Amino acid sequence: MAHALRLAARGLGRTWPNPAVGCVVVKDHLILGRGWTQPGGRPHAETMALQQAGAVAKGATAYVTLEPCAHHGKTPPCAESLIAAGIARVVTALTDPDPRVAGKGHQMLRAAGIAVTESVCQAEATRANAGFLKRVTRGLPFVTLKLATTLDGRIATASGESRWITGPASRRVVHAMRLSHDAVLIGSGTARADDPDLTVRELGATHQPIRIVLDSRLSHSPASRLGQTARAHPVWMLHGPDAPAAARKAWGKVGARLLEIPTEDGHLNSRASLQALAAQGLTRIFCEGGGTLAAALIKADLIDDLALFNAGALIGADGQPALGPLGLTALQDAPRLTLRETRSFGADAYSLWSVP
Repeated sequence: MAHALRLAARGLGRTWPNPAVGCVVVKDHLILGRGWTQPGGRPHAETMALQQAGAVAKGATAYVTLEPCAHHGKTPPCAESLIAAGIARVVTALTDPDPRVAGKGHQMLRAAGIAVTESVCQAEATRANAGFLKRVTRGLPFVTLKLATTLDGRIATASGESRWITGPASRRVVHAMRLSHDAVLIGSGTARADDPDLTVRELGATHQPIRIVLDSRLSHSPASRLGQTARAHPVWMLHGPDAPAAARKAWGKVGARLLEIPTEDGHLNSRASLQALAAQGLTRIFCEGGGTLAAALIKADLIDDLALFNAGALIGADGQPALGPLGLTALQDAPRLTLRETRSFGADAYSLWSVP
């Protein structure tokens, strides 16, 4: 199952709205076939592993990181494929919460005389499938907030200079993180200040995540780097009801997708924004916005992970803070995070934190 989970991770960022699943077919202590969900969500992991195993899959054990699907969609149910292949035993990590499955896959396998063992490496699989699980059960994507700061928590000088606070090793890791998420998210302030392109670079030819900007008035220019590359790599602009018609037309003309979101006090509603993205099928969002967007998401309890890169530099109180105001008056109200991992990349320190 640990191997199946590693295979599943290869699909992260590529399989939405489907989960990233891994499958290993084993008999007599030999791996006969292995697979993971392919880009776009199909073929499924079980299909790939069974095709690789061929006829020798009969009597084997299949280890699958998520309950095999039981419904007919664009492909037949994976539970039926396992039955037809003559698999003798299926070991799964999680029950699929999708109402179309939700135990029906396990039931179908047992009804066919296949031995089923559930909940193997359940905690690890829950973590690996957190984006899919959150979208299905809560209608929200899993959100990783990335912050690159100095030791005193600044993301830019008073003049706005921020390139580069962290070193090349950290920036390369950030590109890899973009690759494992369905989309990269920023706010309009970051878009205007940095004119970023938000693509994955330095990792060879690869797919690109959706690039998303929260911009209530569509103030970011279509002549920007995002606008100029919108036809090559997808750009989604989330805007409010009052966004000017001319701006909507201009962004549509360069190939961006527009999604209208309700506003609150002139700003896009954070929860409604993420709900809209989940409704489009997105499961994992990598937020690289500035302090205002970061604070808004934290205040709305919409952050799941915080990926923090600290450079050994100091800017001082006149620099721009990593977080905008959270409106706290008592220390007991401060969000408390759980440390998951610490590493170093070049001269920078890295820590990964999760919101309980």
